[in-house]
Amino acid sequence: SASETERLEFKRAEQLWFSLQDDDEEVSLMLPQGGAAKPHMEPEHGGTIRGLLVGTLDVVLDSSARVAPYRILLQTADSQIYWNIACGSSRKEITEHWDWLEANLLQTISIFDNDEDITTFVKGKISGIIAEENRLKPGEEHEEDSGKFREAELKMRKLFGMPEEEKLVNYYSCSYWKGRVPRQGWLYLSVNHLCFYSFLLGKEVTLVVPWTEVTQLEKNATLLFPESVRVSTRDTEHFFSMFLNINDTFKLMEQLANIAMRQLLDNEAFAADLSLPKPSKTDLDARAKNERYRAMFRLTQEERLDGHTDCTLWTPFAKMHVVGQLFISNNYICFSSKEEDLCQLIIPLREVSIVEKADSSSVLPCPVSISTKNKMNFLFANLKDRDFLVQRISDFLQRTPDSSWGDTNPLSQISHSVCPSLLVPWFSCFHTVLMVFVLVLREKMKEESWNIHFLEFGRGVCMYRTSRTRELVLNGIPERLRGELWLLFSGAQNEMATHPGYYGELVEQAMGLCSLATEEIERDLHRSMPEHRAFQNEMGIAALRRVLTAYAHRNPGIGYCQAMNIVTSVLLLYCTEEEAFWLLVALCERMLPDYYNTRVVGALVDQGVFEELTRSFLPLLYEHMQELGVISTISLSWFLTLFLSVMPFDSAVLLVDCFFYEGIKVIFQVALAVLHDNMDALLSCSDEGEAMTILGRYLDNVVNKQTVAPPIPHPHALLTSGDEPPPEIDVFDLIKSSYEKFGSLRSDVIEQMRFKQRLKVIQSLEDTAKRSVVSSAFSIEELEELYCLFKSKHMTSCYWGSSSSAAERHDPSLPYLEQYRIDPLQFRQLFVSLAPWVCGGHNPTLSARLFRLLDQNQDGLVNFKEFITGLSGMYHGDMTEKLKLLYKLHLPPGNTCFILSPRGERKTQTSTPVKHYVHLCVLLYILMCVCVCVCVCVCVQEQFIELCKTLYNMFSEEALEQQLYHAIATVASLLLRIGEVGKNAGSLQCEDIAEDTVLIRGSEQRQGSVLDTDWSITFEQVLASMLTEPPLVDYFERKRDIQAKMAACKAQRAVERQISSASDHELTQHST
Repeated sequence: SASETERLEFKRAEQLWFSLQDDDEEVSLMLPQGGAAKPHMEPEHGGTIRGLLVGTLDVVLDSSARVAPYRILLQTADSQIYWNIACGSSRKEITEHWDWLEANLLQTISIFDNDEDITTFVKGKISGIIAEENRLKPGEEHEEDSGKFREAELKMRKLFGMPEEEKLVNYYSCSYWKGRVPRQGWLYLSVNHLCFYSFLLGKEVTLVVPWTEVTQLEKNATLLFPESVRVSTRDTEHFFSMFLNINDTFKLMEQLANIAMRQLLDNEAFAADLSLPKPSKTDLDARAKNERYRAMFRLTQEERLDGHTDCTLWTPFAKMHVVGQLFISNNYICFSSKEEDLCQLIIPLREVSIVEKADSSSVLPCPVSISTKNKMNFLFANLKDRDFLVQRISDFLQRTPDSSWGDTNPLSQISHSVCPSLLVPWFSCFHTVLMVFVLVLREKMKEESWNIHFLEFGRGVCMYRTSRTRELVLNGIPERLRGELWLLFSGAQNEMATHPGYYGELVEQAMGLCSLATEEIERDLHRSMPEHRAFQNEMGIAALRRVLTAYAHRNPGIGYCQAMNIVTSVLLLYCTEEEAFWLLVALCERMLPDYYNTRVVGALVDQGVFEELTRSFLPLLYEHMQELGVISTISLSWFLTLFLSVMPFDSAVLLVDCFFYEGIKVIFQVALAVLHDNMDALLSCSDEGEAMTILGRYLDNVVNKQTVAPPIPHPHALLTSGDEPPPEIDVFDLIKSSYEKFGSLRSDVIEQMRFKQRLKVIQSLEDTAKRSVVSSAFSIEELEELYCLFKSKHMTSCYWGSSSSAAERHDPSLPYLEQYRIDPLQFRQLFVSLAPWVCGGHNPTLSARLFRLLDQNQDGLVNFKEFITGLSGMYHGDMTEKLKLLYKLHLPPGNTCFILSPRGERKTQTSTPVKHYVHLCVLLYILMCVCVCVCVCVCVQEQFIELCKTLYNMFSEEALEQQLYHAIATVASLLLRIGEVGKNAGSLQCEDIAEDTVLIRGSEQRQGSVLDTDWSITFEQVLASMLTEPPLVDYFERKRDIQAKMAACKAQRAVERQISSASDHELTQHST
């Protein structure tokens, strides 16, 4: 009954209150007969045995995760039932609710005569408020247990001290194995963290693991950990088990860890799809579906899956209905058969002319007919919701811009160009007439086979793709059709059709620009297939330059990477420049993700996948080659250049044919086949060089006996010189062997293996960055810890926002050590925590000055190398170096408050160019003539006063505080007198700071000047004065240990959580 339910609810709430602090309070709305309502406060006692038991049961059993420590309950005088009508996470929030009730409810309920009417009225009022709130938040009312989810999110933030920006994705009941004891509790999976909380008989377990620290995720089942998930970090392993649905939980954990790796890779903060309301589990599932959909049909990153449904497709070539799934997105209609490779279809909406419902029958229920502009007709049937489907397609069609592109012969319809060479593939320009007649005939037969295929299955992007298509690809694509089919199978044709003129605009924008990428491109241009005649003249080199430069301009995150020139030069042989450009886009951004960047992460990931596949398929060879270290050496060049750099061109281009149709799967298959064919020879090798020679000789003799082009000399042919040449290997036999022996490889399995390897590779790169050589006196261990703290501060800003975006603070073109950068706010937080100079309230000022001094390029960001430079000077410099650093902090650019204009007025750094300050310093030096050699600029009077103020604040927490104060007072007095002497010695002033500076007498200086610009001192004078005071010498020569500072900084996060949890207690004390 309702009464029993409410009693249970009250008991559950009571259990939660008993688990809180002693000064948490319950607020009950007591309604005595005929009287006014009164708030009733009862302190709870959480230290009792009952409190421990109740708290344990609450954590273990309370699936609703109710966490509000303050509640307002409605109870009538004669009833034992409490109705929960308001709750809050803080005293302030619950007081606001109480004030609203007093203003809007209490006066009204006084007119009722009995308790039942009062209860009914209050319940109705509160229910109405809830309904109105849900109406104003569309989408949440359909979410199952949305109220419970919000409470769980609130609990996560309270338990772990997370800000509101941290979004909970989902939470699960499970056990965390601490030693050999399972701790039952709740696992909270947020966008950036994995969190676990357990409270068992007074023992609390709290765990927070950032996803960026995860090195391995594994689902396994052992005797000790039955059906568990292992989460590995650099330092430890965590085991979770007893899930209700371990597959669902593990899948979500993989998605979140993958997003974190993307953040580490290119600093893309988590961004939910615009069509989804928030980063929830639904959002992540939709992202995963979108990625699978785009990968399956080679679509662009902008494509969003709208929905999919089961159906059948009539295949005219087979005269049968094929069962499969229909996919609808904003620009495409796609079909994939249930049986692999039976049939696949891609219909761009730009090609659709008619969508209509056909007549239903018992043989063809609920059919839909789709016609294209090229007179192709497609018939789908067995559609469950045909009307809705047709309406969705119609809606998308209305938003699709009309395209003049046809689909019959893409090569002949490109009219926009930058130069005449764009319109003709380079291969046709260098065709030779010295071809063997038999080979020409064989090539013609291939072309005729494809023409027959086009007549039967269609031509262009709307072609039916079947197992017959694969057979033709494996037999080699004719050279005249190679460019067209590469564009088709890679999806580049779709992208080129939707961006007409884009390449020409890029070329115009990029030409003439100078950057690191363009310099590297110029360096590698003449190394790109120099053996081919197409690149032995300026026309071919110019075409290659335009394509590479245009792509570097399009994607500065990648820019240019070695091996891109080799791949692009091959593309230009069979495609126009624009087509080669879009094929390069498809390669770099979709088919070989993360391959071509400064760290070649994608190639390293696939190298790890290849090692795992070798261990699985060729275990004996794997063990032997691991000892030699060969696999990691050979595979990188194989994958980066798709075998183009290690195999004769005529053979390697056939692998490129297969790659554009099958994807990376075929490259793995061929690589395994190469190792298998050489297994006996490799097992007998005793060193790495011998194994490399064997594989090099083998690949160099992989020949294409069907090629019609003249042979192209291969640069690795010298490997076979001096020995008896090995037997030739027909490339078609190699491809056939790879499918026979390793054709069971699946793309989805490879993607799963890529995820595991991506965790290892990126974390390995992070570890390498920590150990990079930095010119500092810190030990390697200290540098590693400092790097972790620096990166953690950077990543926190990526999670929860910053004064600058993550993209602004990440430049992948820089060396890895300099890629993470922080802004002034983050720098100040680290400075306060780690700097040895404690200046109290003066810390923000000193931090800002040090930041400006270290920010050499004045971009408002400091990288790790610059950060360590400043920190090392404070900790490990001698007295002279420390004083020099402190001195510089009070001169420009560290101190921007005392920069002079030509008239002696104060100006900020932004209003006066830096070179003017240099001129000022040089002129003052010439005029002062204090010493022969000055290492830094002179210090004027008010800058000196600021320096003294800083020193005064630095000594405030020292044990010898009074002695230091007396010493600095003595030094300051001495330096003031020295400055006065220098003032009298110098009689010239600088009136105009410019290239044509004019010097005039000091007596002619403008009256009323703010600064006494005659007074100045030098660093040598400051140093000499400081050396006269032993307390100051001891202070600056004292060695300081950074370990305690680092430990305190790492513990700071825990302190912040405690402060967050204690905020309610502070509010309570305030109000009382």
